[in-house]
Amino acid sequence: MRYILGTVILVVSVAGIALGDCTDAEKSSLEAIDRSWAAANEKGDRAALMNILADDYKALPGMLDKKTTIENSMAAFEREKASTEPKDEVSYDRYSITCAGNTATMIHRSIIKTQNGAGGRPETIWARSIHVFEKRGGKWQVVSTTGNDMDDAMTVAYLEQDWNDANLKRDKAWFEKNFAPDYVSVSSLTGKIAGKSDDIMDAVNDKSTVELTETTGLSVNVDRNVAIAVGTYRWKGKDEKGVAYDHKIHFIDTWVKRNGQWMVLASAGSVIR
Repeated sequence: MRYILGTVILVVSVAGIALGDCTDAEKSSLEAIDRSWAAANEKGDRAALMNILADDYKALPGMLDKKTTIENSMAAFEREKASTEPKDEVSYDRYSITCAGNTATMIHRSIIKTQNGAGGRPETIWARSIHVFEKRGGKWQVVSTTGNDMDDAMTVAYLEQDWNDANLKRDKAWFEKNFAPDYVSVSSLTGKIAGKSDDIMDAVNDKSTVELTETTGLSVNVDRNVAIAVGTYRWKGKDEKGVAYDHKIHFIDTWVKRNGQWMVLASAGSVIR
């Protein structure tokens, strides 16, 4: 069992801007604006979009201006309203926000669940968006945006983060969904070999208290329907008896893509002495 995988840090470099920490209030405000932006597109709220987008707004890569972007949004809203097809379910998470003076850069994941995916089957599509905000007249506005569908390597990297959350929350449902039926693990601490049910039981019933998780050097290599994630992981806390521990391991996780879904097939680690 690999235990908990720490957060993968995604870093964006913007030429000429030294990125730093936003205050919690700024992060909350910017995330709220982003969600309001999504809601305005969904509802066809032209007035809200006029307020959220800056006058010199540009959408990449087509360099679409504010007027064109809003008109496209209104047209999409009308098409959606007239359609009899089930609506896509869209959600946003994994927000990463950095600030530099009156400029802020936001990265987040978009999860699109559609009933009419490849071959007419339900499908989940993951994308990543990058937005640039500027504070003008005391108000944050979007000045630029771009995005892309995630490739398989990026998808697996985000799933590794989701795995981390599942461990912290003892989320049995996540493990059941994302561990392959023939999943197997080798414990980094004991060498124990476990199948899916035993590993899930160990994760859900773990009584330790985790104080720190840190993953460095994560790399994901994909060969068709197989992905290998390798990195160095440290976790620190107290066991169920209150005894402090501080472990660091090298890990390797094997993912396999079946019916369009990436699932963990195997996981192993080795303690760094």
